[in-house]
Amino acid sequence: MKKSLLTLFFSACLLSPVAFAGGGHAHGPKHGGITREVGDVTYELVARAEMLTLYVFERGKPLAAAGAKAEATLHAGSGKTTAMLVPAGDNRLVAQGSFRTGVGVRAEVLVSLPGRPAAKVNFRLK
Repeated sequence: MKKSLLTLFFSACLLSPVAFAGGGHAHGPKHGGITREVGDVTYELVARAEMLTLYVFERGKPLAAAGAKAEATLHAGSGKTTAMLVPAGDNRLVAQGSFRTGVGVRAEVLVSLPGRPAAKVNFRLK
């Protein structure tokens, strides 16, 4: 009896993956960047040589960046670059400058959103 109940349970789990996918999570990048999740918030970093853009989502929906601030530190080899990201409308924060991007570059972003604890988000650029 126990064996048949376990088999039934695991069969139901395999046949209904939508039920276990998580409500409202939008997995994967929406702007061609790299995504990381911290709690219910998803951060997407788009790193270009002249601009860093951080998009913020909560449960798959854009989260307003008004009043937010972030500091990004890029580690490329033995070099380190720091940039302040400021709100740029809707759900994005940006920093303009000259940045090393590409394979092997690591980005640490400290994000402060209004009414939430600060979050440290780590990215490995591709």
